[in-house]
Amino acid sequence: MRILVTGGAGFIGSHLVDAYIEAGHDVIVVDNLSTGRRSNVNRAAKLYEVDIHAREFERIVADFRPEIINHHAAQSSVKIGQTDPVHDLEINGGGTARICALAIQYGARKIIYASSGGTVYGEPERLPVTEDHPIAPRSNYGVSKYVGELYVQLAARTAGLEYTIFRYGNAFGPRQDPYGEAGVVAIFTALMLAGQPCTIDGDGDQRKDYLYVSDIARANLLALGAGPSLVANIGTGIGTSVNEIFHTLSQATGNTIPPRHGPPRPGDVRNFWLDCSRAREVLSWEPQVSFAEGIRRTVDAFRTDT
Repeated sequence: MRILVTGGAGFIGSHLVDAYIEAGHDVIVVDNLSTGRRSNVNRAAKLYEVDIHAREFERIVADFRPEIINHHAAQSSVKIGQTDPVHDLEINGGGTARICALAIQYGARKIIYASSGGTVYGEPERLPVTEDHPIAPRSNYGVSKYVGELYVQLAARTAGLEYTIFRYGNAFGPRQDPYGEAGVVAIFTALMLAGQPCTIDGDGDQRKDYLYVSDIARANLLALGAGPSLVANIGTGIGTSVNEIFHTLSQATGNTIPPRHGPPRPGDVRNFWLDCSRAREVLSWEPQVSFAEGIRRTVDAFRTDT
């Protein structure tokens, strides 16, 4: 298939590009490299350093005529979304609206859209969280990602476009940026390997759903031929605490420096993990990499990069 991946130079996007290339598909990547890295992109995929809002992006879509558009480009910082909600909405909501319009105009069959299981549901009313849980985001970022879902579903209703919407848990693995507002696994890994202390927000007993990135890539591969009109959680269904993450990483890196504890993050959801039975039933997908194995692979990759 001809597949266009937006955000394909980023952490998650680059891994699914690898999966598509390995499966023999023809892949191009569109990424403005604001957070992505050129070195992440598979050499068999052509990279266009272009913003999805730019006029040039339409020419790329028109020339390539993708069968599938996998949309992972996003403003992905909750903090930035809180300080600049208009910018957040323009990229995540407006950007997805443009993806949908161009997909319809140039004959794409399907959109695969990366949403956020960790933010669109808000504070869980029950655990694990299923896809029919009320949508009640507590951040501008969560709102903007859900707006993207609505545009994708509108394109399906009005133009017959197929879609798969994935609501991810907390991804971790190689290529995740350990700086800025990154995932805790990447931040702690980089600090431990540098011999620096880690700071745990609050008591560290808060639990989230942590999923190794190759399992996300495999879900995106399965979605090419299955799951039309599908909204599915992608996670492990297991809550892992920050204290467990620190302990597992310390074993993998040989860290002996005890953690510091800071104040809890304002507005953070304390406990959150996903029910992923729908993905199992529709896509025959379930996570294959255990948390401990994912940590081992991540630490090995960080050691290699440094």
